[in-house]
Amino acid sequence: MKCLSCQNHFLRRKSILNDQLIRASRSINANIAEGHGRYSYKDQLHFCIQARGSLSECYNHLIDALDCKYINKEQLDNFKIKIDEIERLLNGYISFLRKNI
Repeated sequence: MKCLSCQNHFLRRKSILNDQLIRASRSINANIAEGHGRYSYKDQLHFCIQARGSLSECYNHLIDALDCKYINKEQLDNFKIKIDEIERLLNGYISFLRKNI
């Protein structure tokens, strides 16, 4: 019975981390979309910075997943390559917006 309780706890923790990762990743797109719908560069910049924060949050959740052994180092490294590319694109757009404020 104790083993089943531990297993349920493990599955709940994994499910919670998965949910946090999904929410953070969706927040990236949602913030970019919301910023795009604004009329000023200043507002667009604000939401792009929020999106970049959500991207960092995703990476943090992936590190947590590695620590809990839900993913391995190679998977984390592959995600990091994609995260770095997204961050580079976001930073380029943020630079463009800052120049136009």
